[in-house]
Parts: sequence; C-alpha cells; structure tokens
Amino acid sequence: MSISERFSSLREGFHATFWVANGMELFERLAYYGQATILSIYLRNRLGFSEIQVGTLSSIFGSVIYFLPIFAGTIADKIGFRRAFMFAFSVLTIGYFLIGSTGMSAFAGIYDGLPKFWVLVPIVIFTAIGGSFIKPSVLGTVALTTTPKSKSLGFAIYYWLVNVGAFLGPNIANVVRKQVGIEFVYLVSAASCLAMVGVNFFFYRQIRPPQGEVTETLGKKMENLIKVLTNRRFIVFLLIFSLYWIMFWGGLYIVLPFFVTDVISKDADFDRLLSVGALAIFVLQILINRLTKNVPTRSAILTGFAVSSLCWLVLGATSSLWVIAIGIVVWSVGEMIQAPRYYEYISDLAPPGQQALFQGYAFLPIAIAWLVGGPFGGWLYATYGKGAPHPAIVWYVMFGVGVLATVLMLFYNIFVARAESSHRGEA
Repeated sequence: MSISERFSSLREGFHATFWVANGMELFERLAYYGQATILSIYLRNRLGFSEIQVGTLSSIFGSVIYFLPIFAGTIADKIGFRRAFMFAFSVLTIGYFLIGSTGMSAFAGIYDGLPKFWVLVPIVIFTAIGGSFIKPSVLGTVALTTTPKSKSLGFAIYYWLVNVGAFLGPNIANVVRKQVGIEFVYLVSAASCLAMVGVNFFFYRQIRPPQGEVTETLGKKMENLIKVLTNRRFIVFLLIFSLYWIMFWGGLYIVLPFFVTDVISKDADFDRLLSVGALAIFVLQILINRLTKNVPTRSAILTGFAVSSLCWLVLGATSSLWVIAIGIVVWSVGEMIQAPRYYEYISDLAPPGQQALFQGYAFLPIAIAWLVGGPFGGWLYATYGKGAPHPAIVWYVMFGVGVLATVLMLFYNIFVARAESSHRGEA
C-alpha cells in the first residue's frame, strides 16, 4: 500500500471527531499524569501532610476517578459526549486550580487557619467526578467514529496517545516544578484542561449513535452491577488483579517519590523517573505483543504478574536512579505482557451476551487498588522507609505483595483449568 493510499485509508476510516476526541484525551492525560507524579511530594513537602494523609487523599482521588465511569458513562450517553466533555474539562480546570491554590502564597490568606486536609477532601472528590467522564466519553467517541475495519486501529491510537500523555506530563511537570514551583504544576494541568474546553466547544461534533441502539438507565446499571458482583469467578479474578495495581499505584506513585527524594537526593528528578514506564510501553508494546501472542491468555497474565513483581527486587538492590529506571522498565514489560490479555480474558469470562457489560467493569481493580494502595503505600513508607536504617525494605514488602498476587493467580488458573476440564468431561 502506497503512502497516499495509507493516508486515504486513515481519512476514510475515521471521522474528524475521532481526532478531536483523541487530541483532547492526549491533553487530559498530560494534565493527569503531570500532577499525579508530583502529588505525593506536593502534599507532603509543600502542604505539610504526613505520608499516611498523602496516601489517604490519593486514595480518594484515584478510587473515585476509576469507579465512577461505570455510572458516568450512562450520563454521558444521555446528555451526549460533547456536553460530557464540556462538563468534565470545566470541572477538571476548576479542580486542578483549587488543588494548586492551596499551596500558593497568593491564596494563603484564604486557607490560613483552615484544616487543609478537610479542605482538600471535597476538592479532590469534585475534581475526580469531572475526570470520571473522560474515559467513557473518549471510548464512546472512538466506537462511534470508526468503521468496523478501522475500529481496532482506532483503539490502538487511543492507547498510544494515552502513553504519549503519560510521558509528556511528568516531564513538563519536572520543568515547571524546578523553574516556577511545584504548586504551579496544577496551574499547567488546569490550563491544559481549559484549552480543551475551547477545543471541545469549537471543534467537537456530536455523533449520533446508530438507530435502534438502546442507552441503559442508571437503574439498569445498578441491576447490572448486582449481576456482575454475583459472578464469583469474575469477582475473585478482579480482586486478585487489584493486588497487581496496588503495587503500581501504592509503590510507584506513593512510595517511590518519597524514597527517591528522601534516600537518594532531595533534588532527584522523581517525576521524570516515573515517565520511563510510559516511554517503555510506547517503544516496546508491539514487540512484546508479537513475542507473546501465542502464549495462552491466563499464562500470559500470570507471566506478566511475575515479571512486574521482579521490579521491586531491582529497586531494592541499589540506590542508583539509573537502576531504578531499569526496574520501572521491568514493571512495564510485565504490564505489556498482561494488559492486552486482561481485556481478552474478561471477554472470554463473560457469559454469552454480557461481554460489553463485563468490559465496563474492567477498571474496578484500579479503583480498588487506589482505595487500598494509597493508604497502604503511605503507611508502608512511614513505618519502614522514612528515617529507617534500611529503607529498601519497602521494596521487599512490595515484592511480597507481588509474590502473593502471582501465587493467587496461579491457584486461580489451576482451579479454572480443572473446572473447565471437569465441565468438558461432563459434556
């Protein structure tokens, strides 16, 4: 296929709104990961919170932003993705600005004397509510603005842009933090979202769903939630998977920034360090997919768990930033092995006719992980890392969580294999 034919295929396979929505997703991810990488240090070093309080606030933000899309998606379907984007980016703009304002000297008179922890609780919830509308709106737009032939590529482009944002955000945050101040990272995130309010208003065109497509009511969503929660195999699988993401969010986004700035150097580029994972995924994802495409789904997930868990042994072996970066790449390799197969397995696990329903709950492990991983990470570092003679023990504890997750997934695979074998025998 010639270059002109490829461009023609891209033009015909994607509605213009597809590119607008994915462009907005890029800037939203840039804003999200920019602030997420500095959140722990901002809350502790700038606002004076303890590590446990930091973990709690991070937990509230992360669990809300990843749990609410189950219901936010229904509202977005009702009001239209254009209005949903407008609401989301408007709330994110205000929310990020308010979070940053709590650390700015210009607003000190407003917050002096107030309990900042309880001031921030409603602010982070408010911000997370806005963020919860982004993913269902973007994914819904991708589904509506692609053809059957281009849909797979459309979702691949979406995933690629997410990682571009996850790489750029922390690096921009690093520059802003050093040149202006850590609190101003939130102004950059707010400005990014404010710009997307304008892009959405002027360029996004609402695409109507195909005639006959039924939008679920919130009541139906609650009925479906009960249906999902009563599928024991699915829930056990999600709970085991939540241990994997507890390591990620609790270990890399809570413990790592504290460890790097306290143990290695207070001037260390912890934010840039966290962008290495996204860069690794950007560069290696296609290669990893090709190398593991013939590995059975459950075996690939188990392998991903085991590989990612080795990350903590690498981090515990040295205090070199370069070696820590290698450890983060090790984590990302495990993530690349298991992540695509995770969604494939959920589709296989769903009863006939319920594939879309089960995929809608695929983010539950991340919500659970933030709910638990934030406080766990804060407690872990405060107890075994901060001021301790051997702070690297925090990584061995995380490795223990990884071993537990891997062993539980192994037992799950054995149990499921036996159940399937027994079912075939009965048939």
